[in-house]
Amino acid sequence: MAYRGTVKPNYNSDPQKDAEILYKAMKGFGTDEKAILELLTTRSNAQRQQIKAAYKNLHGKDLADALKSELDGKFEKLIVGLLAPPISYDVTELRNAIKGQGTDEKVLIEILASRTPTQVKEIISAYKQDYDKSLEGDITGDCSGSFQNMLVVLLQASRQQGVNDGTIKSDAEALFAAGEKKFGTDEDQFITILGNRSADHLRRVFEEYKKLSGHEIEESIQRETSGSLREVLLAVVKCARSVPGYFAESLNNAMSGVGTDDHTLTRIMVSRSEVDLLDIRAEFKKKYSVSLYSRIKSETSGDYSKTLLLLCGGDDA
Repeated sequence: MAYRGTVKPNYNSDPQKDAEILYKAMKGFGTDEKAILELLTTRSNAQRQQIKAAYKNLHGKDLADALKSELDGKFEKLIVGLLAPPISYDVTELRNAIKGQGTDEKVLIEILASRTPTQVKEIISAYKQDYDKSLEGDITGDCSGSFQNMLVVLLQASRQQGVNDGTIKSDAEALFAAGEKKFGTDEDQFITILGNRSADHLRRVFEEYKKLSGHEIEESIQRETSGSLREVLLAVVKCARSVPGYFAESLNNAMSGVGTDDHTLTRIMVSRSEVDLLDIRAEFKKKYSVSLYSRIKSETSGDYSKTLLLLCGGDDA
């Protein structure tokens, strides 16, 4: 399968030389932000790990800590995010979403709805290793009701493989009976089917559902559920249809309305830059008739903006 990320390895780079460039960029009076952002956006995540190791060997300091002391605000968060291995980045985001006052449900939904079962298992294991706590335990301690139940199902990461032709019709009928057809909603049916079937299978179920009900399943979820449960079910449906489409919509939402949701913008650009950002760009252009690049350019500024635009990897104008 062709590589769909925007950030690629730089095969001419040398971790020790890169570490020295970063050291010089932070040494003395003032910081050379341009040197930092240009270097880190033109190295793959695996190469950034080698640079971190080289920096520690040469200077006895952690590179992320050194950068934190020199940078600030959203630019700092973006640069430090690029230094984290992908699973560690997800784990830190989930931990921050749970601890402290209130819960950032948007982060829990986005990560657990969009990652593959293998990635979810790796996240659970890394979370346990980093915090000596169970991710499921922390989530159930922080969330409740049907929303909690859906997140727990997603954490089991046990979606069936492929398509089961024999259950497409019965799954669609069960969803129809659980929502549109009855007074009140049988939320458990939605949780069980949407949380346990493969994306390929669900797309077929959605087609069947449309024949039965006369409209898309998203419309039923909007009508039949509310709050965080509605958000997580919609995220799962959108990811089953198209993960890049889901992220294109999330990026648009992050840059719409009053002020920009920099946390979401940073998280998606960091976590998808070596996965499917080319596809997200294509979906964004298709959905909103404007390039992701030009939208980021108009909604952000400074070194933060420059870094995001380099991660974006080009303008689909």
